[in-house]
Amino acid sequence: MQFVPWMNIADWKCNACGYCCKLYSVVLKFPEWLRIVKTFGVEKTVAGLNRLYIKRVSDGSCVFLCNFGGIYYCGLQGMKPIACKLWPFKVLTEPKYGQARQAAFDYNGVKLFIYADSMCNGLKYGIPTWEFNHQTLKEFVELAIGARQTQSKTTSNLAITSPFHVRTFSFI
Repeated sequence: MQFVPWMNIADWKCNACGYCCKLYSVVLKFPEWLRIVKTFGVEKTVAGLNRLYIKRVSDGSCVFLCNFGGIYYCGLQGMKPIACKLWPFKVLTEPKYGQARQAAFDYNGVKLFIYADSMCNGLKYGIPTWEFNHQTLKEFVELAIGARQTQSKTTSNLAITSPFHVRTFSFI
């Protein structure tokens, strides 16, 4: 995986490709693990030597990855782990992946460093748009620091409609 400083990204939109859920294991914080276990059972998680993870199915995908007509979405929208909410972005207090000047981001006077995982095909490279700089990155920073719980720049925002019409009939 290669990380790109945010100043090299024009925009980002989740296109519901599912790559993030297919390529990476999700590390859970204990409260996240507990919520998942209480709701879905312990068998949906696995324990590593010193970490807790969401279980992966035989093809390597997250057990909660859902596919609806080629549109992938998270089955945990109401309790999505922070690692999933933040992907493909890393919000750091130190420039871990180099290019500190291009990664530096000022959030209310606090200097942070934001990088994006280049594996995400929702990234558009170039000069950052106003919306990306002032809305998208702000949302990811607020999620990272715990100032916000809900997100709008995510697959939870996609309208998923069925190509089939459902009819209800009653017989007397």
